[in-house]
Amino acid sequence: MNSPPIHGGNIIEEARHRGIRPDEILDASASIVPFKQPKALNDSLIKLIHNNSIRNYPDCTHQSLKEAISDWHGVDSSMVIPGNGASELFTWAARNAADLGVSGLPTPGFHDYKRALQCWNAHFINLPLPLRWTSKSPQPFPLLPKTNVIWITNPHNPTGQLWTKDSIKLLLATHELVICDEVFLPLVPDGESQSLLPLVSNHSNLIVIRSFTKLFPIAGLRLGYAIGTPARLSEWGKWRDPWPINGLAIEAGTLLMSNKVMLNNWLTKIQSWVSKEGAWIFEELKCIKGIIPHPSSANFLLIESDHQESLIPLREKLVEQKILLRDCRSFPELGASYLRLSLQTRQGNRRIISALKKILK
Repeated sequence: MNSPPIHGGNIIEEARHRGIRPDEILDASASIVPFKQPKALNDSLIKLIHNNSIRNYPDCTHQSLKEAISDWHGVDSSMVIPGNGASELFTWAARNAADLGVSGLPTPGFHDYKRALQCWNAHFINLPLPLRWTSKSPQPFPLLPKTNVIWITNPHNPTGQLWTKDSIKLLLATHELVICDEVFLPLVPDGESQSLLPLVSNHSNLIVIRSFTKLFPIAGLRLGYAIGTPARLSEWGKWRDPWPINGLAIEAGTLLMSNKVMLNNWLTKIQSWVSKEGAWIFEELKCIKGIIPHPSSANFLLIESDHQESLIPLREKLVEQKILLRDCRSFPELGASYLRLSLQTRQGNRRIISALKKILK
């Protein structure tokens, strides 16, 4: 591959480049849970296809999905807008941001915010974050230069730092718009205690965006949602395509959010996995010479070269063993001396640790 991928999960392109099948690769580049989808979800989607339900146009109001999401979060359905993945919703948030002035992007950060802002020729500046942090979690959001709009990821991508709700709340008094990406928050043990969702009803300058992609995992269906004021979301609805979400995605999201027993069980399973596997692999990585693992609250963590050398050769050697880590050169503040590793099952994590030890012995 000639240039570093902007996103993780480019497993098809990597496999094509290497001349192997995608299913031969252990993909630790995309931060998606390594479990199969809930059986009830798969059964429902299969039934829809067999019943030829996909013949009809999907409900362009997404009312059943909005009601399921709003009921789960305890907000009015007028405060919910589902989207074709979180990325579509970033595009509309960026249109709002473009009208308000300069956006501040804490860096390193998720590339899609910049992509969304560039759609509207919006002004933005990078706000460098400290690249040294402790394992204490959650942490106060750092003091950064003031801008009209600020984009926050909680927990942060790619560092995995979890910010305190109270520290982010302060930004609502100093910024015209706060866009908070909580895509990874449901995966974090006790992460909901740091969510800004309870604040949306009383703060018209707050947008919270979430996704089904990482949690369930259904990245291929493309489904996310934003929670904000009804007036703002009504405007978004006027800007978008008539049918931005396909029928299967609507059905999947409605099922997942309305079956509260299944959802609670799934969240318990995922958060337990993050807690257990995150702690295990962090301790294992600390014992490997040549790399420094950084603490993380999320289902991914950064690995840094202990001598600021390029880790791209290490990544290439891992690919030869059919293990794919995230190339961090797409984060200019990180560069080639970092890789990002996404948690796998214990079997997958052991495979990664074994390969690293063998290469770096």
